[in-house]
Amino acid sequence: MTTALAFAIQLAQQAGQLLLNHHNRTTSARLKSDQSIVTDADLAADRLIAGEIHANFPGELILSEELQPQLSGKPGGSMWVVDPLDGTTNFSLGLPYWGISIARLFNGKPAMGVLYFPQLDELYSVQAGGGAEYNGSTLVCEHPLVNQPVSFFSCCSRTYRKFDIKLRYKPRILGSAAYSLCSVARGIAVIAFEATPKIWDLAAAWLLVQEAGGIIESYDGLAPFPLREDVDYRQTSFPTLAAISAPQLAEARQKIIRK
Repeated sequence: MTTALAFAIQLAQQAGQLLLNHHNRTTSARLKSDQSIVTDADLAADRLIAGEIHANFPGELILSEELQPQLSGKPGGSMWVVDPLDGTTNFSLGLPYWGISIARLFNGKPAMGVLYFPQLDELYSVQAGGGAEYNGSTLVCEHPLVNQPVSFFSCCSRTYRKFDIKLRYKPRILGSAAYSLCSVARGIAVIAFEATPKIWDLAAAWLLVQEAGGIIESYDGLAPFPLREDVDYRQTSFPTLAAISAPQLAEARQKIIRK
């Protein structure tokens, strides 16, 4: 395990504890200009993560959902992409599907990542070329029908508003783009589709799906990586399709049809 990955794991767990402390008391949620929800917990976790990265990796850029949603320089060398609280609506309603996503990129592409879901006690870590792990064990994406008689299609709440879906799997809306993609990496979802994820939702989970042996791609051809200086990441979504294997991805590509 690299020093950067060990650091990111510890930092995600530290942020997770901070969020749990907020979660156990009344948390006020409010709408941002893009109509997404933010809480004081999002901001506190973002400040914690940014502060630790600046202290331990001085000079490296950070792109984060709340405090730094725009690139402040060229995305070359090493930099970080952070979602301090993915699944804020779930968090504010007391549902357990929320977590922290921390990715380190090299030359604009994910090189390592950590995703931590404190209430579920699930920790995912990944290194480019080094494989993926789930709670310390090697993570390999396998078809769920090997071990169970049912499987599901994970999607976001906007999917059925924007697309005509004709897949044969049971749909589930988990409320966290990062967790939705993690469910493919674990093989508990056959397919996942996120209609409007931002770059901080994807940075760690994208690499996790790939290193676990799954397939992930941009649905509309607008590839999220490598990062580009001319993109306003506050305003840009990257519709994303992931599947446990090529046949399932092809099936989804054919049967998710824009209305």
